[in-house]
Amino acid sequence: MTVSTASPADGVRVVTVDHPPVNALPVRGWYELADAVRAAGRDPEARCVVLAAAGRGFNAGVDIKELQRDPGNAALIGVNRACAEAFEAVYACEVPVVAAVHGFCLGGGIGLAGNADAIVAGEDAVFGLPELDRGALGAATHLARLVPQHLMRTLYYTARTVTAAELLAHGSVWRVVPVDELLDSAVELAAEIARKDGGLLRLAKAALNGIDPVDVRRSYRFEQGFTFEASLSGTAGRVRDTFGKEA
Repeated sequence: MTVSTASPADGVRVVTVDHPPVNALPVRGWYELADAVRAAGRDPEARCVVLAAAGRGFNAGVDIKELQRDPGNAALIGVNRACAEAFEAVYACEVPVVAAVHGFCLGGGIGLAGNADAIVAGEDAVFGLPELDRGALGAATHLARLVPQHLMRTLYYTARTVTAAELLAHGSVWRVVPVDELLDSAVELAAEIARKDGGLLRLAKAALNGIDPVDVRRSYRFEQGFTFEASLSGTAGRVRDTFGKEA
């Protein structure tokens, strides 16, 4: 697991996750990501943060194998708290966050992208919540920030994905670009934001969070309660072991 931070432009910090093979993060990884995003936002010289990923896709959610190795609920409790920390770090980052999304953005990836202030996506990017196929519930809070309510519900119930081009049509993606131009395009947007006054940007971020119609932190934690209920009932483990292929 590697989380690195770079400074490719004045006022811009790029936080990159690299956890092969698919950036499905263990508990420790979510906390490391949260710490890196918070540190980048607290940097007095930073005025915008880009959240990016190396490898085959942006984020494939949680490490299912970590949950399967735990006969109890400690891993589930741990990952619930860790995901909440990472999502909160992106949402509450002191400066705007631009998500640079390529490949798959699934499960926890939706939590990260949905909490960002802006999204630049590669042409290959797909977004979705396969939670019902993984024995989990959650991040509908964040998917609802990307698509209209009825589409969110349909995607959630079916575990289908939508493309970057479809999200562009809904206005939740800023630009869709060739994959080899993704990071440069995200940094370009971040640099444009970073040219604004740093103090005003931090005030603007706090103000915009303050007028959100949904408390995303409380809403997500509410969802997670049902994931835990599914685990206690045995439903989650049965579905998780078959990836939703049988009841």
